[in-house]
Amino acid sequence: MAGNANTALSLAGAPARDAMLANLKSRIASAGSPSIALATVLVGDDAPSHKYVASKHAVAQSIGMKSIRVDLPATVTQNDVEAAVSQLAADPNVHGILVQIPLPSHIDEDAVLSYIPAEKDVDGLTEASMGRLMRGTDGHIGCTPLGVLRLLQHYNIATAGKHVVVVGRSLLVGRPLSVLFARKGIDATVTLAHSRTSNLEELCRTADIVVSATGVAHSISAAHIKPGAVVIDVGISRTNDGIVGDVDAESVAPIASALTPMPGGTGPMTVACLMENTVNAAVMQGVAL
Repeated sequence: MAGNANTALSLAGAPARDAMLANLKSRIASAGSPSIALATVLVGDDAPSHKYVASKHAVAQSIGMKSIRVDLPATVTQNDVEAAVSQLAADPNVHGILVQIPLPSHIDEDAVLSYIPAEKDVDGLTEASMGRLMRGTDGHIGCTPLGVLRLLQHYNIATAGKHVVVVGRSLLVGRPLSVLFARKGIDATVTLAHSRTSNLEELCRTADIVVSATGVAHSISAAHIKPGAVVIDVGISRTNDGIVGDVDAESVAPIASALTPMPGGTGPMTVACLMENTVNAAVMQGVAL
């Protein structure tokens, strides 16, 4: 699918998110509405984190899932957080566990995440989940990388045989997304670029699909994009002018065939992919769907 000669097709996330959620809701209802539960662990009083968690619970309930909130004070000890996660891990009625990141500075995040079994790691953040992604075995893929793929699929943008340049090598987005694009069945040829990459503009201009996930505002311009390329903006920067992405949309839109808006592009996909992972987690744990 491509835009017209003057401007790129807008890859809005909301239609893709809504289609995914409608499909999951129908699937759950068709199976007789079995009990599927998503649990969240939130530490402290960070207002945005509370907002994100509340949104995830509302969406889970809207498609017919149960949700469990474990809210802990900012003064909580490492042992208490680990105990809370361990209790959820051992509960057969809990199918997915999400620990809201970031945790307070005195809490070791990796140690907490290690208590989440791979089958319940619906955020796809543990070493076990990353290992399953690398090996191509059943597991949960991080919601942001998976959201990029689902967005492209929704808009019928082909990946097989295409050259994808992923800019940014974070553990949350860049690295897992690079592995995902190269997976059998998705079949892209992937180049992972980063802050030390030489001739980034030239490299990006060889790409059929450019994904930027660095959080450096407007770092991807028209000079990086070949005519007709698809451009996916995952980075978020908060500026005096509001939220902006990595991509300078004004200069890129006349060149690209398709471009995600920011905000409103990849962001809405994250919660839908969390729900997809939770449904898949329930299936892994024996729920008939």
